[in-house]
Amino acid sequence: MLDSYARVLRRPGALAFSSAALVARLPISMVGLGIVLLVQQRTGSYGLAGTVAAVFVLAEAAFAVLHGRWVDHFGQSRVLPLAISVFGVGLALMMTAVEQDWGRVWTYVFAALAGASLPQVGASVRTRWSHLLDEPGEKQTAFALEAVLDEVVFVVGPVLVTLLATGYHPVAGLTFALVSGVLGTYAFAVQRRTEPPAGRSSTSGGPKPPMPWRLVLPLALVCLTLGALFGAAEVTTVAFAEEQGQRGAAGWLLAAWSLGSLLAGLVTGAIAWRSGPDVRLRWGSAAMALAMAPLMFVSSIPLMAVVLLVGGLAIAPTMIGAMTMVEQGVPSGRLTEGMAILHTGIVAGVAPGASIAGFVVDHSGASAAYAVALAGGVLGALAAQAARPSRTLATVRS
Repeated sequence: MLDSYARVLRRPGALAFSSAALVARLPISMVGLGIVLLVQQRTGSYGLAGTVAAVFVLAEAAFAVLHGRWVDHFGQSRVLPLAISVFGVGLALMMTAVEQDWGRVWTYVFAALAGASLPQVGASVRTRWSHLLDEPGEKQTAFALEAVLDEVVFVVGPVLVTLLATGYHPVAGLTFALVSGVLGTYAFAVQRRTEPPAGRSSTSGGPKPPMPWRLVLPLALVCLTLGALFGAAEVTTVAFAEEQGQRGAAGWLLAAWSLGSLLAGLVTGAIAWRSGPDVRLRWGSAAMALAMAPLMFVSSIPLMAVVLLVGGLAIAPTMIGAMTMVEQGVPSGRLTEGMAILHTGIVAGVAPGASIAGFVVDHSGASAAYAVALAGGVLGALAAQAARPSRTLATVRS
């Protein structure tokens, strides 16, 4: 199994840019949870904490497609460093606003600035793989590798931000996320040798190729509903751990969830699948919904960790299926934009999922709030039925 991953990582420059992108993506698993921990500790309200986190992710969602478009047009080495610099300033100001009690409006403004400027490193690294590799099986392995690394981020990030925020200082976790994001993104962007050329189109000097919206929009809808599941489950798990008197266990519980996805992602990338990515997407989204059903009935930390670990097995295969469908059906000159649209769907769903779950936690407790995650999963499973692979692959790939 490991040989298939080693084969793609042996490509010149692959290990270096994939490793840098891993560090650069740490903020995506740390900032939302870090905001919840910081704001809740300073104000005592999960509802307010979820709202501030929602502002961050909504701003990210609003600008993610534009970031992808800019990266495709101007190039990764020009767009990513500028974006991550603005992100660092915005996040630092948001932490200062909370700590110095500047008022909620400034907290929201700076959270929005940080979210709007968060660069699309995940989409950029997958576009770089697509540019580097030609064989479809190797591309699936590379996408599976990045899905596994995403889960490494979501195993390490929640634990790290929780330990730093609860064990040292409420802003310590967010500060680590800021530093890792800036350093990792700069390290990724300076690797020009493997960077896809900017401004690619289907014909040299011709018009920009059309986006296959009949493929992309249903996938974005699936990601939107699953994003609501992710956002609701994250906030609710933090509240569940606090109700159990072990607030610091929240990061470990979320890490167990991501560990299940990591293990499934490793297997997914090593298998030569006979079924298409659309089949894996439909079955995977249904399994994600099913995994949310038992959570509201669990009443202990160890059992919750086991249930989340098993539930996480469905995440990576589902997301790999969606990303593979985009890679196969979107023109290369708009691939980063296409990937960013799916990412936009995820983060746009996280915001309402986190906010609604926070409201339910404040009024009815954590167990009831897991129903919000279940609802998101059911909607995602239904939306996945409309997702079909592109039938115009030969004409749209450049």
